[in-house]
Amino acid sequence: MKNLKRIIEPVLTIADLDAMPDDGNRYELIEGAIYMSRSPTNKHQSALHYLQFDLESFLRESPVGILRPGLGVIFDDFNGVIPDLIFISNERIAKIATSERVYGTPDLVVEILSPGAENEKRDRSIKRQLYGLYKVREYWIVDTENRTIQVYKLRKRGLELAATFGIEDELTSTVLKGLRLKLSSIFRER
Repeated sequence: MKNLKRIIEPVLTIADLDAMPDDGNRYELIEGAIYMSRSPTNKHQSALHYLQFDLESFLRESPVGILRPGLGVIFDDFNGVIPDLIFISNERIAKIATSERVYGTPDLVVEILSPGAENEKRDRSIKRQLYGLYKVREYWIVDTENRTIQVYKLRKRGLELAATFGIEDELTSTVLKGLRLKLSSIFRER
């Protein structure tokens, strides 16, 4: 990925981000550019809650790794993000998840779209490219407005759309083998 902003704006590092005073906002760094996320909506948090609950239930039956919500993922000095959910396989936990943050690539990343064109572009394009560059095996984009989940799988050219699941479908995963996730369970509105 090339970021033309680097020509004009200074490149920030994870150390710069860590040195900033805590103002309660959620910041991410992609190619040295800082991004601030908006506060999640009720629909966002509801989908996150049910998705996390269903995935944790699956992992209790098939303990193949760990699931973490809102944990910082550091890829390198210029790229650090805070996905909604990540999954790390048992084989990789000791390699990348031994401190406050994850230092390396999760097996699965889940982003729930936040309102606004800029936020959607970041999740659908910028973060997808970043996750593909760092070899995330599977990337899910949860769209609460359309009640769909798009599943992207790592291919030779990065993360490519493998399937779009709707409210009546059951999501399956190559990372979480045996998972049959009913989307009607995720998009309950209460």
